[in-house]
Amino acid sequence: MTGAVPGPDGLLRCGWGLSTEDYVEYHDTEWGRPVHGDDALFERISLEAFQSGLSWITILRRREGFRAAFAGFRAAEVAAFGPADVERLLQDQGIIRNRAKIEATLANAHAALALGAGGLDALVWRHAGDPDRPAPRTLGEVPAVTPESTALAKELKKNGFRFVGPTTAYALMQACGLVNDHLADCHARTW
Repeated sequence: MTGAVPGPDGLLRCGWGLSTEDYVEYHDTEWGRPVHGDDALFERISLEAFQSGLSWITILRRREGFRAAFAGFRAAEVAAFGPADVERLLQDQGIIRNRAKIEATLANAHAALALGAGGLDALVWRHAGDPDRPAPRTLGEVPAVTPESTALAKELKKNGFRFVGPTTAYALMQACGLVNDHLADCHARTW
């Protein structure tokens, strides 16, 4: 496996971050940067759940559709959705129309609200990885699951969240900056 790869602009990036323009933007400006706030984390948990079994680019390209369909991922509003909203969402071509994932998103909104203000943020960030762990030098050194992601998934499930297994939890941790899996020589590795 190789390390970071130079892009057309000469900057070294994690190899996956060069495959499409969408990925370049996401890699350079968002992936691995700390995300805080209950609604922001609810959005990321929801999108990671929808990604299960699909490529991330599929979700990334539909993110605005997801935001429109799920009230900007404001958990309080999504928790108020009912059966008619589920049926509406199943017809929405701007999202992934999977009943189990849609219903999980509604259940996860209820679970997030049950934690109270700041509760989801605190729960997720309690599982942040060691900031001093060595930076991966190749993509092959980046794990799919860690003890921290397993513990996060277990705690989320204990609190009523769905579609949050250890692999999904680790992807969430990577995307939201709980771990820094940018390769050692990647220009976006900022901490």
